[in-house]
Amino acid sequence: MSVGIASDVDTFATAELETVPPGARDVVVAVGASGICASDHSVLAGRLPFPLPLALGHELAGRVIEVGADVSRVRVGDRVIGASIPACGQCWWCRRHLKYLCSQTPAIWAVPRYRTDDGRAVSAFCGLGSFAETTTVHELSVVAVDTDLPDEQLALIGCGVVTGAGAVFNTARVCPGDEIAVVGAGGVGLAVIQAAAVAGASRIVAIEPVPAKRRLAAELGATDVLDPTVIDDLVQAVRDLTGGRGVDAAFEAAGRVDTTLAAYRMTRPAGTVVAVGAAEATAVLDLGAWEHVSGGRNFTSAVYGSADIDVDFPLLVRLAEAGRLNLDRLVSARIGLSAADITAAFADTESVRTVILP
Repeated sequence: MSVGIASDVDTFATAELETVPPGARDVVVAVGASGICASDHSVLAGRLPFPLPLALGHELAGRVIEVGADVSRVRVGDRVIGASIPACGQCWWCRRHLKYLCSQTPAIWAVPRYRTDDGRAVSAFCGLGSFAETTTVHELSVVAVDTDLPDEQLALIGCGVVTGAGAVFNTARVCPGDEIAVVGAGGVGLAVIQAAAVAGASRIVAIEPVPAKRRLAAELGATDVLDPTVIDDLVQAVRDLTGGRGVDAAFEAAGRVDTTLAAYRMTRPAGTVVAVGAAEATAVLDLGAWEHVSGGRNFTSAVYGSADIDVDFPLLVRLAEAGRLNLDRLVSARIGLSAADITAAFADTESVRTVILP
């Protein structure tokens, strides 16, 4: 089978791999669409510590075409969204409504799904490996949905949209009238913006250097858009929009240390700062202890949007069906399963999301 893999740092190709037969709790999914997420590129570039070789792709939508003997969550024919962080529902974390910290996730991720010609085992990124025509996953890695939304929109729910929207609904718990800022208006940031509008935020400040993304942010609910490349003091610019206080909640969706610090400092005392983007694993945040203690800010991260996939995926589908989340506008380009096209998409900083339609 042709699969897009990172065989080494900065070495990406589509390769013919042998598929490992599905186990008793595995399902085989015909991939309808796979989003290309910045996290895939971060793995390829060595910024996230995943062992290589690795089949890339973790924003998945498709249809179940085969199930193992012990599968109970889905049936053949079901439309499904892939879950980047599967949850067992039974461990200490899951029982405490922290499914995004499920203790079984690493074991599911590590299962070999392919073998190379020379016999090397290849796992699938986030247990999904969706840069392929079909993929074999654990049943916990998919959620069945009943909808007519196209696969290219459903795929984005599985990572970018649930992460961004979940950061608003679950992590920060944005309330009607809140003022928020979003640093980075890519796929995740635009999900934050739309979810904040759904939650009733009165001011939504989008901070983004790319003009097309700023325009899209305004279309999708941002009340103010700022170009950080032409503003000397970004923190002060945001505070000026909020009576000098700072925003009630700031969301860092660019995955950088400097923008995380800026998001922290544009948040009012006792406000909430949410790190949503994935910075390089070795990056260090240089935040003074007194600055943190004296401001009383709630500084947290949105691991997978603090989501319960069995609750949040159907919720996001309903919001999209109702027109409250515009997923179509998040799709910038559609490509086939071509190494050249995928490599070009990794290098494209102008687009929101490129989607593979194998």
